Amino acid sequence: MDPLTSEELGRVRALATSSLCDADKSLRLPDPAIRAIVPGVRMAGPAVTVVAPDDHLPVLAAVGEAPPGAVLVAVNPRGARAVAGELVAAEARRRGLGGIVVDGYCRDVAGLRALGLPVFARGSTPASGSARDPRGWDEQTVALGGVPVAPGDLVLGDDDGLAVASPAEIRALLPGAEEVERAEAAVLAGMRGGRSLADHTTLVEHRATRRAGRESSLAFTV
Repeated sequence: MDPLTSEELGRVRALATSSLCDADKSLRLPDPAIRAIVPGVRMAGPAVTVVAPDDHLPVLAAVGEAPPGAVLVAVNPRGARAVAGELVAAEARRRGLGGIVVDGYCRDVAGLRALGLPVFARGSTPASGSARDPRGWDEQTVALGGVPVAPGDLVLGDDDGLAVASPAEIRALLPGAEEVERAEAAVLAGMRGGRSLADHTTLVEHRATRRAGRESSLAFTV
């Protein structure tokens, strides 16, 4: 798996997750119940995976070993207790990680939001997991919200949710996603100038073609 360059990662981080999904509708989408705990942030980085069954000790080990820029993906198959909180996020921030995703619960929401590191989870609970499991960074494929995530896969996220893709998939879709954002920005600028949404798209023609039972795709005209 050939990792993305820093230039490519910068381009990905500048894009909304929805634009990436528009460019490739086959991207892996974890359960949308795993949502942004820290709002208003964007995240993109290679996954470091860890299994943490109601135990935050594996997460503590993994966050101390993960490389800068990585996204720590912690899967809690029991899911009753928090396996990440402010201390884990502060260490991730100190080490330069790109974010944390928990298929399960976190805690210390106020502290997480003050730190500003991207954190995604199914929700929060004040109850912490145990600290007994000696495993750390597992280097194995895990199931994150129903989709596979292998170490090195790109984990992408913002307020809209999460997506997962291989570096090769990201390279292939990146120009299309950038074109989506360019076109949408042009449409919004035109609407601010008084033109309708239909004026910027093939909406009228597309609806007529679909009513006739023929294949068609809605497209921008900017």
